[in-house]
Amino acid sequence: MAPMKYFYELTISSSPHAHSPVTTRTIMRDVLIALFPALCGSVYFFGFRALMVTLVSVAGCVFFEWGYRKLMHMDSTVYDLSAMVTGVLLAFVCPVTIPYWCILIGDFFAMIVVKQLFGGIGKNFVNPALAARAFLFSWPVVMSNWVKVGFENAAGIFSTADVVTSATPLAAMHQGTMTSASLWDLFLGNVGGSLGETSALLLLIGFAYLLIRRVVSPRIPLAFIGTVAAIAFLFPRGNDPLTWMGAQVLSGGVMLGALFMATDYSTSPVTKLGQIIFGIGCGALTMVIRYFGSYNEGVSYAILVMNACVVLLDKLGRPVKYGAPKKEAKQG
Repeated sequence: MAPMKYFYELTISSSPHAHSPVTTRTIMRDVLIALFPALCGSVYFFGFRALMVTLVSVAGCVFFEWGYRKLMHMDSTVYDLSAMVTGVLLAFVCPVTIPYWCILIGDFFAMIVVKQLFGGIGKNFVNPALAARAFLFSWPVVMSNWVKVGFENAAGIFSTADVVTSATPLAAMHQGTMTSASLWDLFLGNVGGSLGETSALLLLIGFAYLLIRRVVSPRIPLAFIGTVAAIAFLFPRGNDPLTWMGAQVLSGGVMLGALFMATDYSTSPVTKLGQIIFGIGCGALTMVIRYFGSYNEGVSYAILVMNACVVLLDKLGRPVKYGAPKKEAKQG
């Protein structure tokens, strides 16, 4: 008698198979919470127009994402809160005097051109907020109108005609001279600049929250800030090395860029070695642009350039396939 044969059919659904309470929505919610201290600081330093610029930017990003996906008959993704995060970050890298129409143009560029045309969240290869900021420099005067901090100098919600302009600390350091602002003022944020990047203290508080929630890793920020600090200390341009180093780290967008921009999941490497090299590259390019470029800030462009290198960086430090032949493991 021939042995009986049994056939079993096993159906497996698509990955992932592990359930987790962590979703895109919860991650973006945590990022918004982490950005809230810096938002409060921007209102304190620059007045209520900072809040209005941020709200308009958030509303614009949400609307453009919803409208595009509605027009293309695609499922709405506005509920994952990623559009809100982009809106806040774009506002944070702009001066408080930016006209509302201009920030809305930046929102359109970030959400439609950079994000949705590439397939939506997770498929864009550069940071939408930073790409939009670079695009908005098509209006250089608008994007370079810095005001003094303090409510007495605050720009009006509907008009910025009477604001008192002031040079940023980086403008002085770009000429090789030390800024008149103390390191303490730079750390607290009592200086002119983009509305969300001035206070290193408030940005660090928000980043600490993300570390506690295990939303981000400290590798990229440490490599980024460490590289800026090392180059500034070794090449202080005739100033006291420690003071010059502190001023370079605390001025401009280094802290905001390292803590919240360079750590973007979609546009940063996933391998540990790739993340370290990514951070080093961001820091080195930032200092090269600051030292040798005509523009006194290089954080945005440094991150955008390194975003374009992520595909190559992800090939570094990949784990070897378990049990695979050596030749196949190297190729894989």
